[in-house]
Amino acid sequence: MAMNRREFAQMLALGAAAGLMLDSPFAATPDSNFYELPRFGNVSLLHFTDCHAQLLPIYFREPNVNLGVAQASKQPPHLVGEALLKHFGIPARSRDAYAFTYLDFNHAAQVYGRVGGFAHLATLIKRIKASRPGALVLDGGDTWQGSGTSLWTKGQDMVDACKLLGVDIMTGHWEFTLGAERVKQLVDNDLKGKIDFVAQNVKTNDFGDQVFKPYVIRQINGVAVAIIGQAFPYTPIANPRYMIPDWSFGIQDESMQQVVDEVRSKGAQAVIVLSHNGMDVDLKMASRVHGIDAIMGGHTHDGVPAPTIVRNRGGQTLVTNAGSNGKFLAVLDLDVKGGKVTDYRYKLLPVFANLLPADPAMDTLINKIRAPYEGKLNEHLATTEGLLYRRGNFNGTFDQLILDALLAVKDAEIAFSPGFRWGTTLMPGQPILMENVLDQTAITYPYTTVTEMTGDTIKTILEDVCDNLFNPDPYYQQGGDMVRVGGLQYTCTPSAKAGDRISEMHLNGKALEAGKKYKVAGWAPVSEEAKSTGGEPIWDLAAKYLRDQKVIKPRALNLPKLKGVEGNPGIA
Repeated sequence: MAMNRREFAQMLALGAAAGLMLDSPFAATPDSNFYELPRFGNVSLLHFTDCHAQLLPIYFREPNVNLGVAQASKQPPHLVGEALLKHFGIPARSRDAYAFTYLDFNHAAQVYGRVGGFAHLATLIKRIKASRPGALVLDGGDTWQGSGTSLWTKGQDMVDACKLLGVDIMTGHWEFTLGAERVKQLVDNDLKGKIDFVAQNVKTNDFGDQVFKPYVIRQINGVAVAIIGQAFPYTPIANPRYMIPDWSFGIQDESMQQVVDEVRSKGAQAVIVLSHNGMDVDLKMASRVHGIDAIMGGHTHDGVPAPTIVRNRGGQTLVTNAGSNGKFLAVLDLDVKGGKVTDYRYKLLPVFANLLPADPAMDTLINKIRAPYEGKLNEHLATTEGLLYRRGNFNGTFDQLILDALLAVKDAEIAFSPGFRWGTTLMPGQPILMENVLDQTAITYPYTTVTEMTGDTIKTILEDVCDNLFNPDPYYQQGGDMVRVGGLQYTCTPSAKAGDRISEMHLNGKALEAGKKYKVAGWAPVSEEAKSTGGEPIWDLAAKYLRDQKVIKPRALNLPKLKGVEGNPGIA
């Protein structure tokens, strides 16, 4: 997708808005060798995850808050900014520093440009596969959700794009929010003979039968390689249960061990788990289940430059996580000799749109997908004067914008917005299009709500979500990031025990009263009742607010006061 005159002019304007100068300390050095990756071994796996239906190149700011607690503290993936650069030996102000951290984001984004885009990802995959015969392309899930076109086509756009991309095997999470019937329709018809959908931990509620294939075994250069699927284990908790009423999920370590033993008994010389657990859960699973050579993970959107090696009674397991939004492609090369993995090489490659020409066939498909919707997607709602982003444990400026819209339109005292990790970034000076709003809100249960809640209920909700995020046992971390809160100020102690993490709740300078009722606005309710009782979709509410505002001033984040996080490298 070549840059046209309007886009070039916009880039210059954005550069000026971001304060980019000709003597910028960033080095836009030649990058002709950036994607040269020498072949190694005899088995290669190419992995992307959590693309959230982003077909076009985007901006995406990595978090400045990704706290780890208990054993996860001070360990990947809970490192941000300078701590991450130091741990992985990444030079400051480099392309990789831009890709893996939030540091100097406004300036770096102008120098290094947009990331991702399926046409550019397709080019990179073809380049890597050219030197790696038989390489498999693995999709970690959260692929069929996250954009306007994926919502309106019920995931068909992404299914078609992934088939053209050459995906071999995938697992899922947000895919299930299309509903069981739609998922099975796509898996049994559109993917059949093209892409294997694997999930060893998804079974029927009645007899415990497998809903999908638990694994596949592929021959790569004479080596039998097993790919085992692990779908997001808490789908019926984090998302509406009514959408998949007859299926059970869960982590299921014992079942995973049985599947690993089974594929080994069938001659698998390398065993890979394609996981949507989240990295902390994968690290624990790797310590408990033996016989897995690598877990290629997703869900928590962590772009981790190198694997973590976990020792277990069967030897060791590599645990990786490949970021989000089509921003990275992981390349795992294995040397398999004598029936086992003897060595490996791993590289997490950022997908820089300005270094990779668009693949013509994928470019054509994307244009075809978008054509019927261009008018609606390109509606200009407002212009932002500040950076708008989502990712982070507690809040992001785009989340704050949604909260502000809920408070204003619903005339509420307090607003809640889910701690979703997906959502793209807008630079200062960019127009806010309807497409950008949908990138933050496009779900199948978008209803807005207004509820009267007591102070005690509000505290219970905050404590529950906080425990999902900061429980010291990763197997009890069942959600996304912390619910975003508008209007209400509070203190959070992540390392405290369950029920004691939230304190000092205030509204307009006054302490929240346990028995008093407050008007609370929100969206994305998981109850089936909300389909008939909920208000307008959140994108309509946000669009109304933006049209009225026209110009969006930089957002001041409503963040909790944090205690006990001093010296934690997961917060800048």
